[in-house]
Amino acid sequence: MTIRVLIVDDQAMVREGFSVLLNAMPDIEVIGEAVNGREAVAQVEALRPDVVLMDIRMPELNGIDATREIVAADGDAKVLVLTTFDLDEYVYQALRAGASGFLLKDASARQLADGVRVVAAGEALLAPTVTRRLITEFSRISAAPRTPALARVGDLTERETEVLVLIAQGLSNAEIASHLVVAESTIKTHVSRILVKLGLRDRTQAAVFAYEARLVTPG
Repeated sequence: MTIRVLIVDDQAMVREGFSVLLNAMPDIEVIGEAVNGREAVAQVEALRPDVVLMDIRMPELNGIDATREIVAADGDAKVLVLTTFDLDEYVYQALRAGASGFLLKDASARQLADGVRVVAAGEALLAPTVTRRLITEFSRISAAPRTPALARVGDLTERETEVLVLIAQGLSNAEIASHLVVAESTIKTHVSRILVKLGLRDRTQAAVFAYEARLVTPG
């Protein structure tokens, strides 16, 4: 099954470079490009890509607001944010807006392709160390824990809370299963229940939630 990708970036060279890299993969096809967030929203509606590669800093409508609009219109939309800086002040906001993860623009062709595959499969791109570091950093400077978030934690069982913490630490389902010495299918069930109970759309938002509720502390 071919993964259909939309590339959103205001720099032509970046769009062309990513298109060449991704189209060289047998299971990925770039089906369109957009030069700003406003055009991205329209292109997503028209083309229905499997994954949107979204730049953050663009004219007319930035990547954060575009991501928010895309996710609001389609809860199943998968956005992979691209940024030039490993400590971009907007990355945390993008994750909270509904992005499924992010990559640095200097990622290798393999990292880019693997990132697209991970997000297309419905997983969050949280494994890389830089992702965990960024989530930690922006949790550190974010506002104090929100009372509603803390209240919702009480809906989770002790095991579900444990799984949520491990998600926030960047572990995959298989790694969590190994850590807790249970079947991977059991972890998948826990993850599904966590998302339903907390009203979250994916693992990325679950990880952000865990940091905001201070279930995981920066450091």
